Amino acid sequence: MENAREVAKQTLALVLAGGRGSRLHMLTDYRAKPAVFFGGKFRIIDFALSNCVNSGITRIGVVTQYKSHSLLRHIQSGWSFLRGQFNEFIDLLPAQQRIDEEHWYQGTADAVYQNIDIIRNHKPKYIVILSADHIYKMDYTAMVMDHIKSGCPVTVACIAVPRCDASAYGCMQIDNNAMVTDFLEKPKDPPGMPNDENHTLASMGIYVFNADYLYEVLTADANNENSRRDFGFDIIPALVQQHKVHAHDFALSCIRNQGWKDICYWRDVGTIDAYWEANMDIAAVQPQLDVYDTVWPIWTHQEQLPPAKFVQDISGASSVVMNSVCSAGCIISGSSLCHSVLFTDTRVHSNCCLNETVVLPSCVIHRGCRLTKVILDRGVELPRNLIIGENATLDAKRFFRTDAGVVLVTREMLDKLRENEPHLYEGFDEYSATSSPIY
Repeated sequence: MENAREVAKQTLALVLAGGRGSRLHMLTDYRAKPAVFFGGKFRIIDFALSNCVNSGITRIGVVTQYKSHSLLRHIQSGWSFLRGQFNEFIDLLPAQQRIDEEHWYQGTADAVYQNIDIIRNHKPKYIVILSADHIYKMDYTAMVMDHIKSGCPVTVACIAVPRCDASAYGCMQIDNNAMVTDFLEKPKDPPGMPNDENHTLASMGIYVFNADYLYEVLTADANNENSRRDFGFDIIPALVQQHKVHAHDFALSCIRNQGWKDICYWRDVGTIDAYWEANMDIAAVQPQLDVYDTVWPIWTHQEQLPPAKFVQDISGASSVVMNSVCSAGCIISGSSLCHSVLFTDTRVHSNCCLNETVVLPSCVIHRGCRLTKVILDRGVELPRNLIIGENATLDAKRFFRTDAGVVLVTREMLDKLRENEPHLYEGFDEYSATSSPIY
């Protein structure tokens, strides 16, 4: 059997990053889901790309479509360290109507098929297909090695998830030899596992194909008029019926936090609640996902910004910070932060209280604000003494509030708030123009 280094060199990774992520609502109004900020300094796609590089797979194609500008800019800025002279690259593959002049990408399978000529030119032996919208650390080469050992032309990565949440995933059943015997994409009533009725074996949306076999499968699918051109709905279920699909247990390739060796961390951040929860995981005292790991680092683009700073407010009161993440360029003045995540270049002025709050880059939170279970989109500026997260009815009227109580605030929502409740902004322009960038 080939060794892992050789296998990695023979493997091409295709990252499917064209999705809108509609369940994230206004967070994806101006950016693709993989470009959404996460964990204080990263973008969601950084986790899939970092897994590739750390696995030794340095030939990568990124397939884009929906509002891809910020995603492309991020990749160009943060992922240009791969060296073409060593046959390392990240190939950007936007929808180009390569097959015909009528259709953009019609599904995940079609997105790969429309780039089949480019893929062939790289002459890979194995192809890893993965989505760019999950948070996890995984050795893809270990999965490819398991794929080779199985002797099957297709391998699907899987993980046990709570049955109550499984309708959002492809659900599978396997036999004692880890062969997939049944596959249902997003069923209304997910099946339980034989030894655990409360959990379902779910597809992680990560596939390994023998390259030549993938070309055959995609060509056949393209000629099928009844296909939805999707791996989960069409390709994988059909191959399961042909007994061609092997299941790879995520536990065999997961990169674990040394403090949580029994935990295989994987999060689908496809909803506002899940996104907020995953960011809260990062702020935990000992997170299940270790982003401080220097052996398996998460790479990203870093702006040249000064260190975060914590100062007393104008009256001499000090800031209090507990179990929180504060990124470069932040200035916090005499305020309280508890279990919160602040991205770069954020200003928190005096006498504010942030609890379980996620603040995306370049936000300004003026004096006296109180935030609980809030997500602030990039560039938000809150007026003085605004309270969010304590009155469910008022929050739902002003902003977007989930059933679980997480409140999303965007600039457009604040523009409407200013129109509808001008008293909240009384004297704001004069104050904002003359206020200290610190206090």
